[in-house]
Amino acid sequence: MQMLSLEDLRFDNQFTRILPADPVTDNSRRQVRNTLYSRVAPLPVAAPYLVAAAEEVAELMGLDPSELNRDKFTAVFSGCELLPGMDAHATCYGGHQFGNWAGQLGDGRAINLGEIETGSEAGSAHLMLQLKGAGPTPYSRTADGLAVMRSSVREFLCSEAMFHLGIPTTRALSLIGTGEAVMRDMLYDGNPAAEPGAVVCRVSSSFVRFGHFQMLAARQEVEHLAQLAQFVIQREFPHIPLSPSQPGEAYLRWFIEVIERTATLMVEWMRVGFVHGVMNTDNMSILGETIDYGPYGWLDDFDPDWTPNTTDAGTRRYRYGQQPAIGQWNLLQLANALLPLFEHTEPLEEALSHYASFYESAWRRMMANKLGLKEVPAPLLDGLHQLLTMVETDMTLFYRRLATVDPRGDDPVSAMHDVYYRPEQLTPDYEAAATRWFAKYAGELQRQQVGDRTAQMNAVNPKYVMRNYLAQLAIDDAERGSFEKVRELLDVMRTPYDDAPKNDSYAQKRPEWARTRVGCSMLSCSS
Repeated sequence: MQMLSLEDLRFDNQFTRILPADPVTDNSRRQVRNTLYSRVAPLPVAAPYLVAAAEEVAELMGLDPSELNRDKFTAVFSGCELLPGMDAHATCYGGHQFGNWAGQLGDGRAINLGEIETGSEAGSAHLMLQLKGAGPTPYSRTADGLAVMRSSVREFLCSEAMFHLGIPTTRALSLIGTGEAVMRDMLYDGNPAAEPGAVVCRVSSSFVRFGHFQMLAARQEVEHLAQLAQFVIQREFPHIPLSPSQPGEAYLRWFIEVIERTATLMVEWMRVGFVHGVMNTDNMSILGETIDYGPYGWLDDFDPDWTPNTTDAGTRRYRYGQQPAIGQWNLLQLANALLPLFEHTEPLEEALSHYASFYESAWRRMMANKLGLKEVPAPLLDGLHQLLTMVETDMTLFYRRLATVDPRGDDPVSAMHDVYYRPEQLTPDYEAAATRWFAKYAGELQRQQVGDRTAQMNAVNPKYVMRNYLAQLAIDDAERGSFEKVRELLDVMRTPYDDAPKNDSYAQKRPEWARTRVGCSMLSCSS
């Protein structure tokens, strides 16, 4: 594939060409109807500078990586300049936030630049380019549409880390500082402060969310609801045949695939200990991708009840162990939105009932792989869950170390000593329970005639994840104008399953200073 310059990128903006536009063209905050998007230009910034860029994403776009070093690249992806063919716009959607219908939300600080064609034939492959933090839109409500360096570092790094972990996600092309200060009250405690601003360029074939369909259904715009569903099927699910005169079968097949993609995403989050933190329906991708990296976090010690989001501290609705159930609840809301497209409710109800069995089957396969087994009996899983919650155990290190420990050895519990945060919790009762579990695990390995399990386990149990404290260290430096840690983390997270001794410092337990530090333990939605 020939690599292109910025000027040679080919735009084919089907979203704005086919779907209904907002007839109002001024950038005023307002409620809109009978539309999917409003055209709006990014806000130029004072002195943009490149913090980091992902060469792999540039290549995915067909863009020559050498273009990342051009001043023009920084100008375009900070929002200062539009390329010919771009059609900048913000989309309208609604959603349930923390279980409550919030009405119109929309792209409040995201501006889509346009869709580029990446295939050899028109329409064969495409990517939407989107700036986050590039200024206000009609959907910004009382906000300024901007983003700060700390949240932008987190989004940029985690987008790419998730991709290299093998988890469906939006991508991140670039992280650009704006040279301007942005006021933020990080903890919503009445103490706003000026922070350096930044813009991230996000990339996906589509940023359509559950909330797009919900908004149209809530406003009883059934014609546009059908139009959006057919557009998404034809554009993003072309393997599903669609008859415009009789689209019902295609709608159902599409919804079932969305269910399976969402369930698969939940399994993948659980596999690596990722907690999204704000699983509102407006943050659910119709493609089954991880989208909107706000107050996310990674489990350090295994705690099913942990949530990184300060806004969720009371109810812990979006805690780690609850994510699969929330995925199902969000799909129910999507089904409610799609109901006007169906003559009867039964097909949607039957499809929704498929979620639990699909998730359970996929989760059990995933856990078998994590343990290096062909299958995993429920009692063994129950015992493992009990062990991981009895003492403060680093989840990531536990599975990596387990791959190298002989459970049939004299003292496998002692061989795991460095995965625990508080050795004083290793009571005789715990050691006895752990010894019994290792004996059962050894028995399963023998029964299933598992030979070398290390490679199987290390292929799904990462050594390096975007630990909260690692991201915070990179943020600290970036806010001081030093970007080396951002770039180092980006590089380390490209090979999360490799055992690279030179990167061992990135595979350490959370240090004690990070236990309660803001940005490492809990974050707000502005983070």
